[in-house]
Amino acid sequence: MLVKQISVFLENKSGRLAEVTKILGENEINISALSIADTTDFGILRLIVNNPEKAEAALKDNGFTVSCTSVIAIGVSDQPGGLSVALDILDKESIGIEYMYAFVGRPGDEAYVILRVEEPDRAIEVLTKKDIKVLSSSAVYEL
Repeated sequence: MLVKQISVFLENKSGRLAEVTKILGENEINISALSIADTTDFGILRLIVNNPEKAEAALKDNGFTVSCTSVIAIGVSDQPGGLSVALDILDKESIGIEYMYAFVGRPGDEAYVILRVEEPDRAIEVLTKKDIKVLSSSAVYEL
């Protein structure tokens, strides 16, 4: 149930993001989610892709500093308050969220969210018990 997320360290320099996406495209790696956190000197690009191992290798081969992290992907009701249900469950179980971001899925009645949490296995267990949809890695990589 854990999904591999690629994190890329980027200098805040013109063209670096374009270079990452070009390398991924040339290697037929599809991006289904991304998030960028930056400071004045550098940024961290977080990616969910269809082939994380291949993406990691391709970016490292091109001189990027890359790491792989396990995250959780959940589906929540795509309506006001839908995300709060899942977040309330984690809060009641004292499972901290380090960061999160939304990602694109197929049209429907669900929104998809990536979560990096302190205790991923326990988070999966409590969310599943409360009927929150936790997506498998294969389902996420196929989006």
